[in-house]
Amino acid sequence: MTIFTSNIHSQTRHGVRRILVAGGAGFLGSHLCTKLIKDGHRVVCVDNFLTGRRSNIEHLLTHPRFKLIRHDIIERLPALGPVDQIYNLACAASPPKYQSDPLHTFKTNVIGAMNLLEIAERNNATILQSSTSEVYGDPEVSPQPEGYHGNVNTVGPRSCYDEGKRAVETLFYEYHLQRGVSTRIARIFNTYGPRMSPSDGRVVSNFVVQALAGDDVTVFGDGSQTRSFCYISDMVRGLMALMNAPDSVCDPVNLGNPTEFTILELAQTVIETLASPSRVVFSRLPVDDPKQRKPDISRAAECLGWAPHVPLAEGLVQSIPYFAAEAVRAPLRLVVAE
Repeated sequence: MTIFTSNIHSQTRHGVRRILVAGGAGFLGSHLCTKLIKDGHRVVCVDNFLTGRRSNIEHLLTHPRFKLIRHDIIERLPALGPVDQIYNLACAASPPKYQSDPLHTFKTNVIGAMNLLEIAERNNATILQSSTSEVYGDPEVSPQPEGYHGNVNTVGPRSCYDEGKRAVETLFYEYHLQRGVSTRIARIFNTYGPRMSPSDGRVVSNFVVQALAGDDVTVFGDGSQTRSFCYISDMVRGLMALMNAPDSVCDPVNLGNPTEFTILELAQTVIETLASPSRVVFSRLPVDDPKQRKPDISRAAECLGWAPHVPLAEGLVQSIPYFAAEAVRAPLRLVVAE
């Protein structure tokens, strides 16, 4: 366990909160940390750097209200002092990453969440869990509302992640019901934007990287499977709205962009946006790859007043310069897309 810190004070005053972000050096976590610091809060970032990157938070390391602790949440955390809010974003989200060590993925979800829930209970803090649209599995209902219980394979290559997240939701439900912990559950749908690892295997990053290089853009299956893509700024705004919602909003809430695209449409959009010479090629569909993803966000609209604002075309334009800079900085090695 390694701690990097500048002078950070524990007390909360004048509306300033002390906020723990587990997985804070990751794609989503680093954007959240940046926004929380911008809003005047004090942030403790915990990350084991299995998928998080120091470059994501480099701009925060010398900030007086930011503290970085290098630590794996499956182990009990060191004494952190009082905290007011906890965001649990700690777990690889791309299939190639979480499938590389399935047992660690499951432990991160379940044991890691229990460790953070205990901190929340001791501090009377509100804790938010980043769950996932993967709890719906390969859905038989579209769009997917929070009341849909899903169609998940418990013994497949994606199960360590899907079932791990489902188990965490149960833990949050029981800690709220039995111990009175103030809990929030965000079911996050596909999110993209700057600071994604270009080589992590997610479909937006893979397509952009391939098209930037002029390589073939690899579509799995026939490309008819669908996804809904939410830009990072919209997702951060949704997470913060959920965290600061009344305690009655303790049941899961979908956060995502309900505009649905086929994977083939995404590939063609990326190629056209970049005016790339790339061709679309097709490959075998991975096991248990969901055929459809479209969130019903009516609960988020009703309880949080939240809806996404950034359309895919605009989000891609905002993301491409980052991926282009990453391609110049270091050679990129792609892995299997979702």
